[in-house]
Amino acid sequence: MTEQYLMDPDRQPTLAGVERAAKKIAAILPATPLLPLEIDGTTIWCKAECLQPIGAFKIRGGWHRLTDLTDDQRIHGVVAFSSGNHAQGVAWAARRLGVPATIIMPEDAPKAKLDNTRALGAEIITYDRMSGSREQLAADISQKTGAVVVPSFDDPWIVEGQGSCGLEIRQQMLALTGSEPDQIVVCCGGGGLASGSALANPEARIVVVEPEGWDDMKQSLACGTIVPVGDNPPATECDALQTLQVAPITFDILKARNALGLSVSPEEVHHAMRVAFAKLHLVVEPGGAVALAAILAGKIPLTDHTAITLSGGNVDNQLYARIIAGG
Repeated sequence: MTEQYLMDPDRQPTLAGVERAAKKIAAILPATPLLPLEIDGTTIWCKAECLQPIGAFKIRGGWHRLTDLTDDQRIHGVVAFSSGNHAQGVAWAARRLGVPATIIMPEDAPKAKLDNTRALGAEIITYDRMSGSREQLAADISQKTGAVVVPSFDDPWIVEGQGSCGLEIRQQMLALTGSEPDQIVVCCGGGGLASGSALANPEARIVVVEPEGWDDMKQSLACGTIVPVGDNPPATECDALQTLQVAPITFDILKARNALGLSVSPEEVHHAMRVAFAKLHLVVEPGGAVALAAILAGKIPLTDHTAITLSGGNVDNQLYARIIAGG
């Protein structure tokens, strides 16, 4: 690896980068399970990223990015922004590597995510999600302290790190079925997991799923250009997917692959969470259940080798209990 690679934040993510990230992650973490789920006589395969040590796939990008910091960068630390899952991924990696971490989180982030991030040793700064600019806050901190900004999706290392999930899916499906996935349905906020999975599975159809009213990737793919979330978007329990605008680095990959964008309703998300609990015995947060929700709602024709992501399981206890109980 060259110094130029380490210092070039504008490079493009690649399959080789995904493979390199996967090797780094495999050295410290076991692969998460790929679980079968029968739906109307067809088996789909569910990637249980909710079982990661931080409860979400974001640990992958955090580890890939922070392990590529130079010695000088490690001294000055990192600053990230997130509603909670990326926050925990960066904080987990930072604690393991001895790197100072500051995380900018929305004031309305789930208490569980705030508490977990703080417990991992990160300094937390909160902001108003709808009126504040987390990017500007991070830039200001970086300028003052020299900390490296670690975006939640707009970064080649993050895309490659998240792509290691897609690479595991491909390897696991080959081992379990003898075939690669021909369709991967991915929960989508900024598109890091979806675009990384697209790199890792060049032959598979990619479908991204977002909550209604926050489906900017869906709208962007349909229009062929980046479209931000509209004014006054609805409240959503899918806090992990509340991205106001996607980035060229993720959008361009998905556009080039002719990815399909879909959206799901709160009721469809709740149903998916109940099915994941009843059939797979997994706790899945609302944002982590949208891919399954689209499948269960019949919005995606099933193929012989469909895989989906259950991308996170960090949900406040009271909200989860109410949803599972059908309230």
